[in-house]
Amino acid sequence: MASFLGLLVIQLTAWIKKMHPPHCGRDSITCIGPTTGQMGFLLAGFGLLIVGAAGIRPCNLAFGVDQFNPNTESGKKGINSFFNWYFFTFTFAQMVSLSLIVYIQSNVSWAIGLGIPAALMLVSCTLYYMGSNYYVKVKATGPAPLTSIAQAIVVAVKKRRLNLSEYPLDSLFTYISPQSINSKLPHTSQFRLLDKAAIITPQDGINPDGSASDPWSLCSMQQVEELKCLLRVIPIWVAGIIFYVAIVQQNTMLVFQALQSDRRVLNTNFKIPAASYTIFQMLSLTIWLPIYDRILVPSLQRVTKKEGGITVLQRMGFGMFLSILCTMVSGVVEERRRTLALTNPIGVEPRKGAISSMSGLWLVPQLTLAGLSDAFTIVGQVEFFYKQFPENMKSLAGSLFFCGLAGSSYLSSLLISIINRVTAKSLTGNWLPQDLNQGRLDYFYYMITAIEVVNFGYFILCAKWYRYKGTGPSRSGDLELDQVSKPYERTVNSV
Repeated sequence: MASFLGLLVIQLTAWIKKMHPPHCGRDSITCIGPTTGQMGFLLAGFGLLIVGAAGIRPCNLAFGVDQFNPNTESGKKGINSFFNWYFFTFTFAQMVSLSLIVYIQSNVSWAIGLGIPAALMLVSCTLYYMGSNYYVKVKATGPAPLTSIAQAIVVAVKKRRLNLSEYPLDSLFTYISPQSINSKLPHTSQFRLLDKAAIITPQDGINPDGSASDPWSLCSMQQVEELKCLLRVIPIWVAGIIFYVAIVQQNTMLVFQALQSDRRVLNTNFKIPAASYTIFQMLSLTIWLPIYDRILVPSLQRVTKKEGGITVLQRMGFGMFLSILCTMVSGVVEERRRTLALTNPIGVEPRKGAISSMSGLWLVPQLTLAGLSDAFTIVGQVEFFYKQFPENMKSLAGSLFFCGLAGSSYLSSLLISIINRVTAKSLTGNWLPQDLNQGRLDYFYYMITAIEVVNFGYFILCAKWYRYKGTGPSRSGDLELDQVSKPYERTVNSV
């Protein structure tokens, strides 16, 4: 509802004349800016969109996963396919938005162009509430997830001076609340210092139902293992932030490259808008995901006998390798574009510089690699977070993913600022000037390639060290056969 109201407010700024400044023609020397009220109304719309995005984005994937039963073969296959098809439809919607709706906004009417998303969001809200009775809704039980994590950290710090070797594994506190929706996690040997939070001392009280009388003084091994799950994910998350820097560049620098390239199609007068080249990246992702889900995964399953054909970390790693190829190709193409712009220009782009005779279609290969890299790493990363976080933290997993994307954008901006500051005083001059022909964007791409190579090596080390949730030996040395799915009130016997 917040997203709908935000889109409606923004649409009204274009529809109602008093809600926006007067029209400013191309020949006008000065233009009248918005009033304080007009700007405040627009910012209110953005604020509502932020509230809506914060509610939808972390939760919609988690809510979608809740609709599948992980204890059945069809449910497991459904979960694996769900992430692929979610990003397929999400990217397809972006393509429609960046092409058809942007065209309407620019060439027909801003009021109509902004009204279409608002109308679609109203339809979305209606369908969502109409299907409310059919959804599987997992009710929140027990302490808040972050509270449980905080308790495990605090208690581990309090008992840091205890000698863990003096306390056998069987003597540690192993209580699990019957209302918990989380699957039982076996003990793992990583981060063993945190196991001290489950040491029962004479000062610790136990309630008649077996729970700790003071959860800030004694935690169960289940809480400790849930904390370990989060800690194990963090290094992989950091690698994902650095990986996405390469993809961010395809959405920023590539627009400037396209502006100074020959954007005509097949010797016609039709020019592809510079900002529309990113559609090729989305197109490669939308074409590849169905092929991967329906053809490649079943073929790999027959060979590897694994549920998804390959592990999630293997999928992410292959995407990171493609990102290295993407930035390397970007550097080679930019070097060629710049050379032709200096030696054989076909025109001049206002406020930019000479237009290269290189066809803008030579930018498509790097965009294709970027889309394929997204299909492997981004989709794999989302699946990884949702499968490796405790069940009651799936919305937190979504938040972590989007925070990672934001971190990549900030890191990219930081790199550009550093390069501008360092190279401005160098002999070669600024690598990233307004006129790319006077800079060395290709050097910048090669630098990103080197960073991605180092990050790829770091990711491989993290992947080898990583232990998947539920694969560690339990107290008796056994392995959990499957995860317990409390939302469906089913139990699974262990070996």
